[in-house]
Amino acid sequence: MKKITGYVAQLTLGRLLILLSVFSMAVAFALIFVMSGMVRDRAIHDLARDDARQTSQLVFQSLYSAMRKGWRKQEVNETIGRLNAVMPGAQIRVYRGEIVALEFGEMEGERELIEKDSALKRAMTNGQDALLFPDNATIRYLYPLLATEECLKCHAESRVGAVHGVVDIVYPISNLKVSFNEVLNSVVAYTLLVMGAVFAILYFQLRYLVVTPIANLVGVMRNVTMDMDLSHRVSSSTRLRELNHLAEYFNHLLKTVQEYNTKLEELSIRDPLTGLYNRRKFQEFIQHEIIRATRHQRGFSVIMIDLDNFKYINDTFGHPIGDMVLKELSSMLGEALRRGDMLARLGGDEFAIILPETGAANGFQVATKLHQALAGKEFELPVGKIRSTASFSMVSFPEDGQTEDQIYSAMDVVLYKAKRRGKNQVMTAESEEDRSMMSIFKQGEFLRNAIHENRIEVFLQPIVDVRTRETMAFEALVRIRDGGAIIPAGEFIEVAEELGMAKDLDREVFRKGLAHYAVIAKKRPHIKMFFNLFPRSFGDLEWVRGIPGMARDAGVPCQSIVLEITEREALPNLTQVRAVIEELRADKISVALDDFGSGFSSFLYLKYLSIDYVKIEGSFVRNMVADERDRIIVEQINSMAHKFGLKTVAEFVEDEMTAEMLAEIGVDYAQGYFYGHPALPS
Repeated sequence: MKKITGYVAQLTLGRLLILLSVFSMAVAFALIFVMSGMVRDRAIHDLARDDARQTSQLVFQSLYSAMRKGWRKQEVNETIGRLNAVMPGAQIRVYRGEIVALEFGEMEGERELIEKDSALKRAMTNGQDALLFPDNATIRYLYPLLATEECLKCHAESRVGAVHGVVDIVYPISNLKVSFNEVLNSVVAYTLLVMGAVFAILYFQLRYLVVTPIANLVGVMRNVTMDMDLSHRVSSSTRLRELNHLAEYFNHLLKTVQEYNTKLEELSIRDPLTGLYNRRKFQEFIQHEIIRATRHQRGFSVIMIDLDNFKYINDTFGHPIGDMVLKELSSMLGEALRRGDMLARLGGDEFAIILPETGAANGFQVATKLHQALAGKEFELPVGKIRSTASFSMVSFPEDGQTEDQIYSAMDVVLYKAKRRGKNQVMTAESEEDRSMMSIFKQGEFLRNAIHENRIEVFLQPIVDVRTRETMAFEALVRIRDGGAIIPAGEFIEVAEELGMAKDLDREVFRKGLAHYAVIAKKRPHIKMFFNLFPRSFGDLEWVRGIPGMARDAGVPCQSIVLEITEREALPNLTQVRAVIEELRADKISVALDDFGSGFSSFLYLKYLSIDYVKIEGSFVRNMVADERDRIIVEQINSMAHKFGLKTVAEFVEDEMTAEMLAEIGVDYAQGYFYGHPALPS
């Protein structure tokens, strides 16, 4: 079959019915034609035999009188002549049997004819009639005359059943064929006409009862598919019960899918708890509002609301009570807004409002009004009356942002400012400090996306033995892959700490660093891995205490891990840090004091903390060849560390001379560009 635009050409059900009808009619006509020919030939054969037998009997009766006189030749010939005259076109002959010929004599030339004609000879011998068709126009019937009791009166020498003669009749059958063909053809014509009518009736009935309902069903399916409109329905007017059921069930299916689709659409844009628009729909609204405000050169304002200490309500009264508070707050906010304002729940206890065609001053008034209304609101709940406060941030387009990302960053920054200043107040973007914070929040969004999209990479920098130049460890350094670029840690570390994302970064670094170690350790089983924790991560005791478990889950021995801490981790709570270090060292995890010498308290930690390595501040190492004072500091730090039984690691080693000087001083290990740049393990 021919393919059209990638699809195999197909028949419609209506055309299939036509083809089946035409094919069935053609087969029926052919069968009737063949069968009619066979019936005609058979009928003519039987009719000819019956007609010839009757004629032969008439001939015999006509000759009977002559037979009584002994079959005299003259009488027989006269009788035959009269019969031939009465039946024009027919040729009647009578041949005497052997018994009659012996008694009354043979007809002239009769014996020779019998001997030459095998059919006639057989009829004389076996006494059986024979119907012959010499050609298509004539028939020949041989009718043996068998002796009866009455015949024995004249033919005493004969016996009953003996052949006394044969009547040979040859006559045309054209008239018989014509008359029978007319009858047969009439019957066939009427039969074909009736069959044609039956096929036509069947075709139109099938088309009406089957094809049309199925075509309607297919049409509705096509419309639903192309228009994505589930309101279409199939008409079920056919008298066929099965097709009616098919239409009813399909309509019921459409109705069910339409109801579920409506619910899904509602769930996709609505918050199931409060019935407000969700974050996804809010984003669509703010995109639309930016386009409209830009086209008409008008502004609009956005208010973000974050409940203060909502976790306390959930923890104290339970989440069902917290959900009731959110519902009550949603209702209160909705009643206080204009018809055209858009209220959404962004998630958790965060709400946002878009105020179309509202400038910064009016937007601030609306935010203040909502803040005051909430401050005086008591929520009537099953546990009693509950009050709640919230922090409000209000930003305006285009003053605080001209794109969606800028507006979101401004909202986050202003809300962050409100939280830091004591909560329960309305804040706007007023200073250059707020603008700089927006940049930080924008970077924070970039950092969150990098974590979510698995674009955090862990590069390894070798730490080598100063004397043998052999690699004894690697330090895991965090990087972000942005397309084809690799962003170093210095460009996002402060943002991560400021926005509280340090722990997430540390988790990624540990996970991927341990995976790198598992590969490297196959070739270097005694290698160590240094991890530099963020200060805030180290302050989370549960997180730090879980490090040994993370290592064991990754199949990494704890004695191969070294954690680096700085003064920022140790200074706020020296006693707590000391206890945590003791726990880690009990699990055979080593600890290194990083950036030693950069702060005034570095030497104090040697006294109070149980550590294993001292990493000498790189600013001293980098210039120690040119600056005598830096060299002395490095010597003193190295000497003091060795006296405490600690190993030393020099950072920022960038040339051969520095490496040789460190070897002379007796520093144990070193790292820097001279030994190798940070890179992914090969």
